[in-house]
Amino acid sequence: MPYASVNGQKMHYEDSGGTGPAVIFSHGLFMDHEMFAPQVAALSSRYRCITWDERGHGQTAGDTIAPFSYYDSADDLAALLAHLGVKRAVLAGMSQGGFLSMRCALTHPDIVRALILIDTQAGVEEPEKLGGYQQLMHDWTTNGLSDQVAGIIESIILGERWSGAEYWKNKWRTWKPINVAGCFATLCARDDITPRINSIKVPTLVVHGAADAAIPLSLAQVLVQRITGAQLAVIPGAGHAANLTHPAPTNTAIAKFLDELGAA
Repeated sequence: MPYASVNGQKMHYEDSGGTGPAVIFSHGLFMDHEMFAPQVAALSSRYRCITWDERGHGQTAGDTIAPFSYYDSADDLAALLAHLGVKRAVLAGMSQGGFLSMRCALTHPDIVRALILIDTQAGVEEPEKLGGYQQLMHDWTTNGLSDQVAGIIESIILGERWSGAEYWKNKWRTWKPINVAGCFATLCARDDITPRINSIKVPTLVVHGAADAAIPLSLAQVLVQRITGAQLAVIPGAGHAANLTHPAPTNTAIAKFLDELGAA
């Protein structure tokens, strides 16, 4: 199982290898590198696909977690690419992964070939939603993950009645409270980068589930409006994790974007 010691972290990653252009996939909150298995399967014959577990998540998670920001996560991504000898890559991020990918484009622009932003936004949580999320997290960290709370988180991230949901709920039941609380604190404390994203000048694809209840489509449209030349691909019927629950149309949009990028 490959790990990279970067920025004081023992970072777990998977690398398909190969000589094709590099695409690094960054997952959402409470997910891990496995959420991009459909994209790796579809793209790894032509592209070097790198997935990783961010701080507090998956195989990177430990028994302690220091306070961190998505700028720290952006530095982690840049350091991981350097560890792998990748000078420039396409950054593909879902939700939280998009938060850190955009911040990486702002702070490490030289390493960013393009962006693929999946069900994400540049702003912060709406106060009314945040209050509900805080109650869920308090219940989880205090009492363990009940079936009721797991079902609510499932509906937020994976949508209703997705066939693969039980696999992810079982993963969530293994989470340590310190990592739940630490990663959620980072989500709550993030800054609004909406005024800054017009300085992002790389080709950008925005992919968004039409039924995303966590981040509405209107916030994806803000990204398209503010990042010059950004393209929007709306995934019909998909919720917050469009790449995982609706991989076929998502992969089609990503492959088309990458093919056009290679021809540019």
